Amino acid sequence: MTETPKPTRRAGHGEDSIYWDAAKNRYVGAVSLGFAPNGKRRRPKVYGKTKTEVRAKLRDLKKEVESGVKSPANYTVAEAVKDWLERGLKGRDEETVTKNRRLAEKHVIPLIGKAKLKDLSADDVDDWLDDRSEALATRSLRDILAVLRRSIAHAQRRDKAVRNVALLVTAPEGKPGRPSKALNADQAKAVLAAARGSRLYAYLVLSLLSGVRTEEARPLTWDHVFLAPDEGVPPHVAVWRSVRRHGDTKTRKSRRTIALPKQVVDVLEEHLRWQKQERASKGMPWSREGLVFTTRSGEPLDAANVRRDFRAIVKKAGLAPEWTPRELRHSFVSLLSDHGIPLERIAMLVGHSSQATTEAVYRKQLRPVITQGAEAMDEIFADDHGEVAPEE
Repeated sequence: MTETPKPTRRAGHGEDSIYWDAAKNRYVGAVSLGFAPNGKRRRPKVYGKTKTEVRAKLRDLKKEVESGVKSPANYTVAEAVKDWLERGLKGRDEETVTKNRRLAEKHVIPLIGKAKLKDLSADDVDDWLDDRSEALATRSLRDILAVLRRSIAHAQRRDKAVRNVALLVTAPEGKPGRPSKALNADQAKAVLAAARGSRLYAYLVLSLLSGVRTEEARPLTWDHVFLAPDEGVPPHVAVWRSVRRHGDTKTRKSRRTIALPKQVVDVLEEHLRWQKQERASKGMPWSREGLVFTTRSGEPLDAANVRRDFRAIVKKAGLAPEWTPRELRHSFVSLLSDHGIPLERIAMLVGHSSQATTEAVYRKQLRPVITQGAEAMDEIFADDHGEVAPEE
């Protein structure tokens, strides 16, 4: 119910005043902020339907004055998000920028973009997320909330916002997302059998039998692959780069050197011979600093193309098409766990900073027996490997 206007006493010097403006059909709040350099009195006003609303706006106005921030009256959430996308993501990986832009343009700007940033409340953000929870998974809800939080934080750094109300909100539970899956031993062997003869065969063998991330396999160069090292040193691969911005691996512990199972060594040796022959036939030089996995024209593999080719392979193997290349790493963890490798050793092999991540996200099975990673993969895939040159 709208408050009934009541007579108000005249405010004293320096006090706030709230009064009813019949012409505007609103309550008006005014606060004295002293005098401007030209001697004119500074007495900004705010408006609201109730005294309570006006008092709240006066408090926010005073906070702006105390913090030295002057929030633009008409600066919207959409403008804040667009400013962050344009200026706040400089130096970030291209995929990260694309992902955030897609989330912003689909879920943030169209739905709460028109709201004035200074008027945005925690309740507004809660309502927006609750509405989205019917369509998005929990992870996606957290992602779009992060977009809003970072956009407002960017506005704060530009003196365009006093507080970040998005920090007061927690993302709700959304729709159940598709859980990551892991191939069992028979499924893994079927996938590798279906991949033989394809350009992706060596790539899949390395990913599945060594736990290398797909983003680490794509930029891998031959000078980081040691198939015939010095005596006493097992064949190994130095996982020191990824396709992320500046070539850094995902975490510090992701930068690792891991031994290769015999099957991987054999397949990579065949892949190397085939690659040299293909380059020679096309008059292209081969370099030890060159990429291990490339397109027919020698260009780096594109993630989308890898996913497309992988879908065709799993379909050929008789599996559902929704499997993705990243689940080869989940499969590596589960196969080792099922074979008895202890959790702490698996975490080290896959480059996790904490074995909690290995257990909560990656491991799908558990058996308490202890062996070594590369040796275990040799046992799991024994007699299931053959040398087949990739198709032209």
